[in-house]
Amino acid sequence: MNIHIKNLKKCFGEKVAVNIDSYEIHSGEMLGLVGNNGAGKSTLFRLILDLIKADEGSVRMIGNFAEQEVNINVSETEQWKDWTGAFVDESFLIDYLTPDEYFQFIARISGRSQDDLQDFLGKYEHFMAGELMGQKKLIRNLSAGNKQKVGIVSAMLLQPQVLILDEPFNFLDPRSQSAIKHLLREYNQQTGATILISSHNLQHTVDICPRIALLENGFIIRDIDNSDGQAQAELENYFQVD
Repeated sequence: MNIHIKNLKKCFGEKVAVNIDSYEIHSGEMLGLVGNNGAGKSTLFRLILDLIKADEGSVRMIGNFAEQEVNINVSETEQWKDWTGAFVDESFLIDYLTPDEYFQFIARISGRSQDDLQDFLGKYEHFMAGELMGQKKLIRNLSAGNKQKVGIVSAMLLQPQVLILDEPFNFLDPRSQSAIKHLLREYNQQTGATILISSHNLQHTVDICPRIALLENGFIIRDIDNSDGQAQAELENYFQVD
């Protein structure tokens, strides 16, 4: 699924949070968004997901879904929800459920059988590290890292053609960070899904994203080809990382 951004602008008072004239994310790409705090990464994701309304411009998703050509403005229809999975923050979770209950709920609304759900969760057993399933612990009582895991797994459970994850490496221990990088690469290769992630961690972003957008003050100031991992030096120089 292609994502087309055109004349997109969002302000909060006098602060410009996002101001993008034109940008296209191609079907099957893994795009990393990087930038300092307040650069506009989360706001851009919320605009793509129609969680907030743009002051100007549009976000369109264009491609093929269920053997039909689609070309929709995300602010004018909810059709895009059929092929989009996302985790931005813990407000996406139903925190009075256990992880088992929450995954079962997501499976039901996405039409997946119980057997299919168990097969899916088996692929994420290493990532969940035995800390989520069968523990009878409410999501609200989980650690920040385990809430993050629930959100990521539930977003992927929808088998989306567009997957959006805001700071997916936050709160995760090194083993889990390594595991989610492997899972995201594998999912992209197997499904051809368009994947967007934001991260403050330059190394993780460079590791998995062949294309990187650098944001500052709401603008995409650099569109970096990272197909051979060459973005590392450019980003470290920009952020003055020793």
